[in-house]
Amino acid sequence: MANDRLKLDRTRQIANSLTPFGETIFTEMSRLAMRHNAVNLGQGFPNFDGPEFVKQAAIQAINAGHGQYARMFGLPELNKAIAERFAADSGLPVDSEAQVTVTSGCTEAIASALLGLVNPGDEVILFEPYYDSYRACVAMAGAVPRFVTLRPPDFSINPTELRRAFSSKTRAILINTPQNPTGKVFRQDELEAIAQLCREHDVIALSDEVYERLVFEGRHISIASLAGMPERTVTLSSLGKTFSLTGWKIGWAIAAPDLTAGIRAAHQFLTFATATPLQHGAIAALRAPNSYYEQLVGDYRRKRDALVVGLSALGFQVFPPQGTYFVMADHTPFGFESDVAFCRHLIERVGVAAIPTSVFYHNPSDGRSLVRFAFCKTDETLREGLRRMSALQSAK
Repeated sequence: MANDRLKLDRTRQIANSLTPFGETIFTEMSRLAMRHNAVNLGQGFPNFDGPEFVKQAAIQAINAGHGQYARMFGLPELNKAIAERFAADSGLPVDSEAQVTVTSGCTEAIASALLGLVNPGDEVILFEPYYDSYRACVAMAGAVPRFVTLRPPDFSINPTELRRAFSSKTRAILINTPQNPTGKVFRQDELEAIAQLCREHDVIALSDEVYERLVFEGRHISIASLAGMPERTVTLSSLGKTFSLTGWKIGWAIAAPDLTAGIRAAHQFLTFATATPLQHGAIAALRAPNSYYEQLVGDYRRKRDALVVGLSALGFQVFPPQGTYFVMADHTPFGFESDVAFCRHLIERVGVAAIPTSVFYHNPSDGRSLVRFAFCKTDETLREGLRRMSALQSAK
């Protein structure tokens, strides 16, 4: 009897809420890329290191013996640096002790916000294509996703679809600007429309702003800065994208004290605290001079332009991003039935990895024509990727 029960249990190892998601597409494509020695333009991490002054601050913290748990919601000096940076950018005063929570990356900040502020059965609005962890985190919270689809060429919000997504059950809306994977920077009028509906329906805005510094066209606006939104917005960000240190997993959430209480209630039981010496490194990073950001944006704009021009010359229909370090492109000129089939061919036969975007839609067919390339790579890597993809032209 015990053996029968053990066999039954083994058939149900994964919780029902996570069964639909399986292995992430990033893991799958990166594994294939390694197997075929492909140039990885898929997963969004730089193949170059972060700045020396940030690394040295973390090394000094290790050598100084800062190896024990940090305070649950962040080192006081890091919380202060986060509050100062956000206040300078948004114009909003922030109480670093009552409103800032340091997390293990922005992904954990998103999970903590959803688990701490959303109840089972509540509805959460997602813009699609969405970063894949969003839907999984909504599922872990027991919430119900509702979708607003952004469509090429400019991925603008359809006001009618947006209003239709709100209901009496809506608890939160998750915004990502600049947006992964489209590279869209939400316009002022689009954010105002979201804010108006949040105020009407008493909805929390969860605003993922990890690419806030990587803006090439338009202007990054934090929705928290709009009228009536400071008290109902959780602003989420991280160190990894801006400082090319994605493996450090230093993120944070900024919110009014009553919202912060919910975030911290979840955070303390997820990771409790984030790596202490890396928090010391983050303090140095957030106090970088403006010249650092100017050079960063200039370098990435040049990489973006090179990839956009190169992909267009190869025959892709390209949708140039306004921000982030991703480019969306239509692969259909090459005759493949789906984005997944194209990306497998690209890795196995051409030697380049990209990400199929159908996994970022609740209806995968909406993304079958699109693939995502990352340009957070060295110039040499981008040139080699484009050189290898020239083989696609002979296959057309």
